[in-house]
Amino acid sequence: MYPSSEDFAQLLQQVRAFVVDECIPLEQQVDQDDEIPESLVQRMRALGLFGHSIPQVYGGAGLSTEQLARVNIEVSQAATTFRARFGGNTGIASESLVADGTEAQKRRWLPRLASGEITGCFALTEPEAGSDATALQTVAVRDGDHYEITGRKCFITNAPIAGLFTVFARSEPGTVGAKGVSAFLVERGTPGLHTPAAYRKMGQHGSPVGEVVLERCRVHASAIVGDLPGQGFRTAMKALNKQRINLAGLCTGPAIRLVDEMVRFAATRQQFGEPIAAFQLVQQMIAESNTEVHAARALVLETARKRDAGEDVTMEASMCKLYASEMCGRVADRAVQLFGGSGYIANNVAERFYRDVRLFRLYEGTSQIHLVNIARRTMARAQPAGQA
Repeated sequence: MYPSSEDFAQLLQQVRAFVVDECIPLEQQVDQDDEIPESLVQRMRALGLFGHSIPQVYGGAGLSTEQLARVNIEVSQAATTFRARFGGNTGIASESLVADGTEAQKRRWLPRLASGEITGCFALTEPEAGSDATALQTVAVRDGDHYEITGRKCFITNAPIAGLFTVFARSEPGTVGAKGVSAFLVERGTPGLHTPAAYRKMGQHGSPVGEVVLERCRVHASAIVGDLPGQGFRTAMKALNKQRINLAGLCTGPAIRLVDEMVRFAATRQQFGEPIAAFQLVQQMIAESNTEVHAARALVLETARKRDAGEDVTMEASMCKLYASEMCGRVADRAVQLFGGSGYIANNVAERFYRDVRLFRLYEGTSQIHLVNIARRTMARAQPAGQA
């Protein structure tokens, strides 16, 4: 059961107030310190932000895809690092469990993820397996009732602080591609798992990203998600399809914020004796940005509704992620241009968001990978029945 319209409206209002009153005032500090204050993380827990998409029976809010998209559009109007702190738990780090976990696995882990007691992460990407995730080299060797996992994951959001790792490893000898990959639930403290220090990044300061190193990390066979050996890649794709809609919403929020900031700056910045808002080429940048924001929002919400209705939205999810991430980059670039020299100075909202949103076009599938996926699916749909 999803929250009622009235309950959701109240939740959305609460989220909006949290973003405006508590997150936005801390943006510059978090960017400089590369850390979110623990007091704010506690507020996230108290507000239930870690469990938005986790079913109510396991302690979450049980939001629909559309409701979660609308929340994501709101929370990402503050610096993206704030949502990243709780977003894994209410997105990619819990979705594998929600979609395919056994009842015992769900009852053990989902309430702790929903409350924010532990932070989850999704350990799929490797140094030689990024866009081609099926090329992963991490292996899980069977030893009686256990597996020993060995490999190295990279670019994993929240890895340095995670308490639960969903680790993808090839568990079936002799398999290639998507076959023979299993998803394992590995708890921090398990011998053989460790996480090096977080990377130093271009943007999204305050959101720790790093590696996960596994050296004969020994886990029981019951740690396989859903008790389904060899089906991990299918589980990963279920999580990623939903996450691509989530991420498209997270690309739309910063663009909304930047349009607001552009309008505010243009109304006050004086050149040639009048506000630059009076200049038609400035107006063009604002108009183009606002139009693209509305187009992205409409695409995201339409796709979310289709998913809630049970439709296959694999292609549409790719379209959402591609369009919204590219759109956000264009809006951020226009914002820097409109701000002029001020937009290139550190500790400026345009400069900060410009750095933060650049990542959107890279993770959860690069723009180029999504273009290929969309093209393939478009052509496959156009083929006459009976043709491969």
